[in-house]
This record gives sequence, C-alpha cells and structure tokens, in this order.
Amino acid sequence: MTPNTSRRTTSQTSGSVDPSTKLASLETRLSDAFTPNGHFLDTATIGLPPKIAIEKMDEVLKGWQEGTLYTPDFDVSVRNSLTHFSELVGVEAVNCAIVPQVSITTAMVAGSLPEGSTVLLAEEDFTSVLFPFFVQGDLGRLKLRVVPLERLYESMTQEVDLVAVSAVQSADGRVVDLEILSSLCEEHSIKSYLDLTQAAGWKQIPGYRFDVLAASAYKWLCSPRGTGFMAVSPSAQGWLKPFNAGWYAGTDPWTSIYGSPLRLSEQAWRYNVSPDWFGYYAAAPTLALLSEIGTEAIEAHNVHLANLLRSELGIASSNSAIVSLKTDTPLEEFMAANIQTSVRAGKTRITFHLYNDASDVEVAAKVLARGVR
Repeated sequence: MTPNTSRRTTSQTSGSVDPSTKLASLETRLSDAFTPNGHFLDTATIGLPPKIAIEKMDEVLKGWQEGTLYTPDFDVSVRNSLTHFSELVGVEAVNCAIVPQVSITTAMVAGSLPEGSTVLLAEEDFTSVLFPFFVQGDLGRLKLRVVPLERLYESMTQEVDLVAVSAVQSADGRVVDLEILSSLCEEHSIKSYLDLTQAAGWKQIPGYRFDVLAASAYKWLCSPRGTGFMAVSPSAQGWLKPFNAGWYAGTDPWTSIYGSPLRLSEQAWRYNVSPDWFGYYAAAPTLALLSEIGTEAIEAHNVHLANLLRSELGIASSNSAIVSLKTDTPLEEFMAANIQTSVRAGKTRITFHLYNDASDVEVAAKVLARGVR
C-alpha cells in the first residue's frame, strides 16, 4: 500500500500553540457533536455515535418505513465509508473492502496461506484474531507459534511466514510498536496481518506498511455494529483469496447478482462482503467527522486524558487510550457514580475518546482511588 496523500490535515496547527489549548479547542468543537449521558468510559466495548449518525439512521429508517429507499444509492455510503477509513489508517481507498467482522478477514488470511506455513500469534490476543488460525492448525494446514505479546518481536525469525496481532490489545490497551513490527517483517520477509479494531479511529496507523488490515467499526470508529473494513496491499492481493465472494464482490455489484461466470473486481473490492446498508449510511458521516479531525489530534486528546487519570492514581504514563487497572472497586460503584466502564481479563478497563473530557477523569479517579492496588 502507498500512503494516502489526500489525507486531511485540519487538526494540525502550529507547534507554537500550547497542546492543552488545542485539546480544549477540540473538546469545545465536539461538545455538540456527541451527547453522552453521564460519564461514558467504555469505548473499547462500544463507541458512541455522533448526532449526525443518529440523524442519518432516523432518515433511512423513515425511508424504509415509507418504501422510498432506492437501494443502489447505498453504494455511495459504502464507497464514502471506505474512503474515510482509508484516510484514517493511511492506505489507498482502492485497496480497501467492507467486512462485518474481523474474524471474516482472519479466516481469509488463514485459509490463503500455503499448507505448512508458520504463523506467529500473541497468546493474549482477541480470539477473532486467533481462532481462525487455530482451526487451520487443527486441520494440520498451518504451524502455529503462540507466544506472550512481550516476546512477539524476538520470535519474528526467518522461519515465520506470517505474524498476526492486534495493534492495540483489547484486554489491557497495550500498544504494539508498528514501526518495529513492520521493520522486522521487512527484515525477515514475514507477511503481516493487523487487527485495528482497538486502534483505528484514535491512533495514527502507518497502514501502508502492512499486508492485510481489518477493523470492526463499532468501537473507536463510532459506527453501527455490523460495519467494518479490511485493507489489502497490492502485493498481498496476489495471495489473499476472496473466499467470501458474493454479489458485492463484483466490479459493479448490480451486474453480478446472477449466474456465471465468476466475475470479481480486479481491485480489493473483490473482498467485499454484502453490506449492512443502514449501518454504512450512518457510518459514512461519522467516519468523515473522524477523518476531518484527524488521528493526530484524536490520539493526543485520548492519551492526554488517559494519562491524567494515571497521574491522579499515581501510576506511570502510557501511550494508550485504554487504562487497565487491578482494583477492588466493583462495577456497582462506577454505576452509582454514573460511570459506564467494563472489566476484562480480571481488570477494570477505562477508555477515553472524543466525547470525554477532564470531568470524566475527575469522577473516575475519585471512584478508583478507593480500590486501586
């Protein structure tokens, strides 16, 4: 993949501007775009939509109710969504496709590798990244190396054919150094597959440096569940098989809905899975908003808030928007303080996104101070 040179830069301002001033300006701008009730600190489970997405969903539901929808018009929303996703992860839109869930892309990657290939995995990873490879391992097609995430880099040797990992870990927010990962892949000629579900939408991603990317859009991309994306580099399109090909994998889907012969798009569109029409109708303006703001500003905002909380609790700063804590504070205490969060892998998981500000940090810190250990 090559970098997308048309990427918006509206969030970038002069380096002389105080970072806190830029973040405050961003929060002010977004104060009417999102309308959370209380302190929502659970984006890693499900992101909140902006008001424009709800307006679009209301619009499409009304059209459905009245029988006024013209279904080919949904292709515009799909293509716009793909374009904005490509801008957010640093790839060309022509190399992107739509998939409803990450596991579908994982299964395509696992099934496309030659028999006997060695795949390197992180043992703590989300199972949508792991299970399709495990199935191929059980079938005897693939050899698997499953190591702790902290040993991933040292395990990338000449014997490995593909490495598959989440850019940001779902359970605890650990961030993979994508520069190191891509350099090791290049050094050892290792194919790469990244799950961006916990990264796309808040973290700057050099997506052009990897073979295959996948992301469910209902978390940090703030879109309806059932919308998602994949990106495939031109070289990877030579080996990744479109096992899920259907009518929407054709160059013009409305001319590939019946009969033979096989006629798939020559571009990444051939990996498309039939779209959730309503979902992408709402996703397109949401992704446009995120792309306009830019991941540089979003990452700075989210990590700043996460580190404010870490500072309040006396723990080391990090480069993640996800704060994972061992605490004795039960979820009921968070709920009583009108905080929505979650527990993953035995720890409280608190996340920060565009609709959060310092008031969320303050409230969360007061509840957590009683139980962090």
